[in-house]
Amino acid sequence: MITGGNRGLGKDTALKMAERGYDLVITYHSQEQQAHEVVKDIEALGRKAAALRLDVGNIAGYDSFFGMLTEKLRQHWGQSTFDYLVNNAGFGGNIPFLQATEADFDSFMNVHYKGVFFFTQKAVTHMNDGGSILNFSSGTTRFCNPGYAIYASMKGAVEVLTRYMAKELGSRGITVNILAPGPIETDFNNAAIRNNPELKARLSGLTALGRVGVADDIGKIAAFLCSDEARWINGQRIEASGGINL
Repeated sequence: MITGGNRGLGKDTALKMAERGYDLVITYHSQEQQAHEVVKDIEALGRKAAALRLDVGNIAGYDSFFGMLTEKLRQHWGQSTFDYLVNNAGFGGNIPFLQATEADFDSFMNVHYKGVFFFTQKAVTHMNDGGSILNFSSGTTRFCNPGYAIYASMKGAVEVLTRYMAKELGSRGITVNILAPGPIETDFNNAAIRNNPELKARLSGLTALGRVGVADDIGKIAAFLCSDEARWINGQRIEASGGINL
């Protein structure tokens, strides 16, 4: 299951996992048609897929969501559990520290940290032993990008949480890692990089490989981390940034 699998990194991860032979359940928040297009793309690769609406920031709705998920799993696959969880859903926003409000803070926390914490807590009761959880972080937990104080702080909290998950779920054979992309040219944060050539050029200049990333750079790594080949990687932060700010 990939949260926010209807676009950007979540979509590319879903397609790369389908290419590896996985069936998928993806979630979306508001863009239902976009999610169903991804389902069609996955089915075109010969795999089964389903899309469910999820508001990660609404913890009160989790029981209803997992009820729908269980029904969908039984309908499509004849079972009620799954193997892999990718916590990808989220949003961006450039908010300078001195201008950030409590409402801004709460909005980011509910989706990027509190949501990841309690959604995963619910999800693991529906997961098979020996599976994997992959959380998404950001390069901005290692280097500072002004305006990302709230976002990066929440991602930093999830990095710590990832290690605790790995420790506490290890008895079930479930691995937990966190993937931290550098600047990626997607529609994230209103396509901030794609729509700003000067920003794109500046970030490219900071990267050893001389460019910003694309979704395909990340999806392949995410799919690998949710595979048997990566079974001995556990509790780790993997940065995929092309060597930015070395």
